[in-house]
Amino acid sequence: MENGNEKLLKRATGLLILEVVNSNPNGDPDNESDPRMRLGDYGEISPVSFKRKLRDLVEQKDGPVWQAVAGSFEPPLKKEEFDILEKRGRDRKKISEEVNDGSFTGRYWDARLFGNTFLEEKAENPIRTGVVQFGMGLSVAPVEVERLTLTNKAGVEAEKDRGMAPLGYRVVQHGVYAMPFFVNPTAALKSGCEKRDLEVMLKLIPHAYSHTASFVRPDVRVRHAWYVEHKSALGSCPDSVLIEALMPSKKSAPEEASKSWAEYDVPAGLPPDILKRVESCRDLTEE
Repeated sequence: MENGNEKLLKRATGLLILEVVNSNPNGDPDNESDPRMRLGDYGEISPVSFKRKLRDLVEQKDGPVWQAVAGSFEPPLKKEEFDILEKRGRDRKKISEEVNDGSFTGRYWDARLFGNTFLEEKAENPIRTGVVQFGMGLSVAPVEVERLTLTNKAGVEAEKDRGMAPLGYRVVQHGVYAMPFFVNPTAALKSGCEKRDLEVMLKLIPHAYSHTASFVRPDVRVRHAWYVEHKSALGSCPDSVLIEALMPSKKSAPEEASKSWAEYDVPAGLPPDILKRVESCRDLTEE
């Protein structure tokens, strides 16, 4: 086996194709939890939002997703090696001790994979930049947001026999979003990320929304999760070429919001002339 984590990992380019149906894929805290938007009424999904879902699935060690993923490896993954750094109630003093005694890297999966900003400047070999970086998810076409007032039969305020949440239900009626992500082998030199850490993420991605669904996010579908591995750690094809080849497009009226998946042309994979420039092209939803 060749030495160095950069020899174990190859550069990779990913693209998630998400269909949002009557759901809020990512609420905006600066806009009363409306679905995130940018100028032109295009929808957004932040990288932090998506990574949170992956972290939650790993943190829930008694959940079916983690149990299935951990058991798919031989030997099965040890839960103490896949703790989550970015979680509520973490003990900063304990984490600082782990940094100093060298046990930090071997414990926190999300730090090895995504990096972190927690470590003190005096710590040796700090993990700053992660191996995997997700980009902003953007809708292919504009989206329409529906807002409704919610009612509750039982009152939640004193002296009121019923409850109301004005415009408390805010969802995208329909939209198709594309979110790129990138694997940078160079960052593995300091983060300690190994191939199994990356494979855990790839196994989690198809379940990211279905197993973290909520009242306002009941139906976000991972239609495709493309993972293109290059032929080397340096890369064998520009990311832009791969992303453009896999990007869906609206068949007609691209300036109008869609109502269904059938309104889009969606590539079924890379064309042969591009596919030969990379090691492989996988759709994680089919694995």
